[in-house]
Amino acid sequence: MKVSAIIAAAGRGRRMGGKQNKQFLRLGNDMILNLTLQQLDQIEEIKELIVVVGASEVKFCLEEIFAKGNFQTPYRVIAGGKERQDSVRAGLAVLSHTTDYVLIHDGARPLITKELIKNALKTAKEKGTAVLAVPVKDTIKVVDQEGYVKSTPERATLRAVQTPQIFRKDLICAAYEKAEQTGFYGTDDASLVEAMGVPVFLVEGSYENIKITTPEDLLLAEEILRRRSKCG
Repeated sequence: MKVSAIIAAAGRGRRMGGKQNKQFLRLGNDMILNLTLQQLDQIEEIKELIVVVGASEVKFCLEEIFAKGNFQTPYRVIAGGKERQDSVRAGLAVLSHTTDYVLIHDGARPLITKELIKNALKTAKEKGTAVLAVPVKDTIKVVDQEGYVKSTPERATLRAVQTPQIFRKDLICAAYEKAEQTGFYGTDDASLVEAMGVPVFLVEGSYENIKITTPEDLLLAEEILRRRSKCG
């Protein structure tokens, strides 16, 4: 099973505040993006890391993360696009021709674990797709443009989707090609596959696998890291 990992890390993170890309903020003793990459570097099925960052950050990423690290997996750092979907498309364009599956992960999810990744890879090999997700805890309301409630979906059927999201190479490339042709922008990679009428299989994720988006998320991530260090 030859897997290429595309790490989407070009977002500016406006909700985080500040001028620095949130992927390069520090969490514990390291950068968020470096912590994410270290987890992926441990997975033997992953044969290449494709890190997509802002055009002005390519040199910084190479010098401050890869040049100073000890990565075992071949890597490349490329410039992303305006939207996350554009950045992932750029990553797909440079995939190795020997790749069987594509793993797409948010650079701002540094708390992913080896166990979650391995389980998702096993499922992807069986199903062709595997997307991490967790049950929604809160009651969800569908509202109209004026703010009135239109419906209340059954909570048992709802999931909050995470990354990594893993797909057969031919499937995700076809989904992105169709999205480009039709001008469709989805909320995640799986939505592009769904738009082709292909079912996507969800795998149990973790509530700790948070995406760091706001300062509050950073505080929570620090607490999770502290707890893990005490346990391990």
